[in-house]
Amino acid sequence: MASEERSERTVSSTIVNLAEEAKDFREGVKAPSPAFLSICKSLVAGGVAGGVSRTAVAPLERLKILLQVQNPHSIKYSGTVQGLKYIWRTEGFTGLFKGNGTNCARIVPNSAVKFFSYEEASKGILWLYRKQTGNEDAKLTPVLRLGAGACAGIIAMSATYPMDMVRGRLTVQTDKSPTQYRGIFHALKTVFIEEGPRALYKGWLPSVIGVIPYVGLNFAVYESLKDWLIRSKPFRLNEDSELSVTTKLACGAAAGTVGQTVAYPLDVIRRRMQMVGWKHAASVVTGDGKSKAPLEYTGMIDAFRKTVRNEGFGALYKGLVPNSVKVVPSIAIAFVTYEVVKDALGVEMRISD
Repeated sequence: MASEERSERTVSSTIVNLAEEAKDFREGVKAPSPAFLSICKSLVAGGVAGGVSRTAVAPLERLKILLQVQNPHSIKYSGTVQGLKYIWRTEGFTGLFKGNGTNCARIVPNSAVKFFSYEEASKGILWLYRKQTGNEDAKLTPVLRLGAGACAGIIAMSATYPMDMVRGRLTVQTDKSPTQYRGIFHALKTVFIEEGPRALYKGWLPSVIGVIPYVGLNFAVYESLKDWLIRSKPFRLNEDSELSVTTKLACGAAAGTVGQTVAYPLDVIRRRMQMVGWKHAASVVTGDGKSKAPLEYTGMIDAFRKTVRNEGFGALYKGLVPNSVKVVPSIAIAFVTYEVVKDALGVEMRISD
């Protein structure tokens, strides 16, 4: 009992000390401690990882969203290659990266918070697990990693959701749209004024539900695969050995494939719910001025029901091919970039520690 009280006092003391050090650093009183610098470097590494990975696959990200929300009565994007060619032909090279600035403005803080939250959640869950089992040498299991990843995904997604909301609309609009969002802040302001503050969180529920298997599986599969490869006989590595960058990329690709396949239908529903209330959504997607008005959804279940009833079950996987092509390298690049940047910044703590 005494040891538990000492442990709780130590945690509380650490939090207080970090807060005081941050204040002193802003006021120029003294240099930040190694612990505070480690946290900042971890956040920077996560942000860089998110920005690099998303920019690398920005054209596929835009095509995925266009496929998800296009009007079924006026098909313009019929596949990955055709869709990319159509965007290039009608909007030029810059059209392939439309909405990427907004995406990076969202994903950089999202990725920073996600990776850092995973590290902290992992440590907290491991501490509770060791306390419950009485085994001080216990390691994180795939299920515990899944839980830590789910916590990290929910925290990061909720913190940056309005940015994701307007990013979807900026990505969908074209030069023929009757009303143009001029940028991130203009879109946020316009949605807030015309549709109300709650509109900024349209599709939040399926996002929360979807982020649990998506982010959770990403971290769980990535870390578990790394552990398995280190311990497997073909590699003959000990626990202190490092896998090659190529092997880590393969682990990240596998993690991304599993996570996105499970959570993809929820991503489609989220994106469609985000378009509800935008009176120019249909014309933005089809550009023909004669398309039917977008469906209205009363909630997540209603969106699922109407999508399947009107377009079939396959509609829940619209855009899956470009998303698969996008997610595999994106997740792989994000994980590896995160670890490389942390090594470059000299941070000893890693996501598998």
